[in-house]
Amino acid sequence: MKPIWIVDDDHAIRFVLEKALAREGLEVRSFTNAREVLAALDDSVPQVLVSDIRMPGGSGLELLTSVKARKPGLPVIVMTAYSDLDSAVSSFQGGAFEYLPKPFDVNKAVELIRRALDESLREEVADESHAEVPEMLGQAPAMQEVFRAIGRLSQSVVTVLITGESGSGKELVAHALHRHSPRAGGPFVAINTAAIPKDLLESELFGHERGAFTGAQTTRRGRFEQADGGTLFLDEIGDMPFELQTRLLRVLSDGQFYRVGGHNPLKSNVRVIAATHQDLEARVKQGSFREDLYHRLNVIRLRLPALRERREDIPALTRFFLAKSARELSVEAKRISEPALQVLRQFDFPGNVRQLQNVCHWLTVMAPAQVIETKDLPPELASALSATGAVSPPVTASPSASAPPRAPMPVPGDTPSHDATVPAPVTGTLPSAAAAPAGAAGWLDDLGRETLALLQAGAPSVWDGLTRQFEARLIQAALSVTRGRRIEAAQKLGIGRNTITRKIQELGLDD
Repeated sequence: MKPIWIVDDDHAIRFVLEKALAREGLEVRSFTNAREVLAALDDSVPQVLVSDIRMPGGSGLELLTSVKARKPGLPVIVMTAYSDLDSAVSSFQGGAFEYLPKPFDVNKAVELIRRALDESLREEVADESHAEVPEMLGQAPAMQEVFRAIGRLSQSVVTVLITGESGSGKELVAHALHRHSPRAGGPFVAINTAAIPKDLLESELFGHERGAFTGAQTTRRGRFEQADGGTLFLDEIGDMPFELQTRLLRVLSDGQFYRVGGHNPLKSNVRVIAATHQDLEARVKQGSFREDLYHRLNVIRLRLPALRERREDIPALTRFFLAKSARELSVEAKRISEPALQVLRQFDFPGNVRQLQNVCHWLTVMAPAQVIETKDLPPELASALSATGAVSPPVTASPSASAPPRAPMPVPGDTPSHDATVPAPVTGTLPSAAAAPAGAAGWLDDLGRETLALLQAGAPSVWDGLTRQFEARLIQAALSVTRGRRIEAAQKLGIGRNTITRKIQELGLDD
């Protein structure tokens, strides 16, 4: 991740922000004036830019204009301590991510920078997906049916509901629907309704007026306004809080909405595409999802097949992801043997295309030769290897269904050593302890001995105790890799943001 740039002629402001962001594990680079920033942009780009307004040698607003002309997607937070706040806000509202009035609370400043950082990372991922995968891959009949549906919908702006398992590529389909629609020239705005706290989701969707709640120091446009004339993609719609479902239904019904704290209705000119991995019909019966909203969203439904339903696409996807990982890591792309491809085709991939992509990234890093053989494959494929009669691969580290490679870590009961390994993910079809390859047997045997010793000693709650240790080690390892960034750690572990927060509290990892 790129550093955060701080621009302020006041040494005290720079010092405070540098120290606060360093405690968050974020890299920071500081500047005293706008000229230094513009010169630095010739060689590098920050993840977020935080700039004062009034500085010698050029104002922050002039810097904002120059930066946006060169790097339009860069989030810029503007700081000001002057009384003409309203006029300042109105002059840069279209370009700045947000402003930070001085004096500011350091914790709130860090929270705001974190929001800008998350937005920047989401936009990067979306841009990369759009640029590198202009069209989806898939020759399987199930995918061809999806392509035909996208073609039939290319002249329409009707509401679409995309269903499919996690990792199957629902956002990619939403991008394709937008790109091949009459609204292709408008913005594509995506929001994961499950990833944003309930208290913030309403403001994220509909925006807020200045003073609407504590911390709302300026008017902010929501995603509906940002997507005006284009497409709004509501991912994981099945997790939307029930009370917000009513507001969404009203927008879809009459095309109008209010900002939080607002009194004037705003017109919505947005095509909505929603996606979920959940069974919405079941959630309607349970009373956790509005039936009228379900029917409003379910105008056209596209079901995206799981990867195990389109095994014939695995070879092409594997080669594509190996090439993509090689470009990202600036190394020569690896090739994969036919026997190894056959193993991949037999694996169920519970994490779908996302898991295959991470396996390919893992292989790019961990496979010792330029040609990937069956013995080089990660351990969760052991059952598929057994089915083909191939030799089980050695275990050194293992990619999860939704995370990039991570460093080895010990398991409960281990003494940390250089040979400690990550246990195979608990998703998919996994080998038993007896059938595990030699590298995996080490930690399984240690776990078995630790369990046996506790049971023989009459220890209470053995299951809960070992589970807590195991979960704590996983979370600590992920937080170490991400330098304390919880959201990123959750993504690497393949769990939800709320889950990792709850687990950290339950396991006492905050202490």
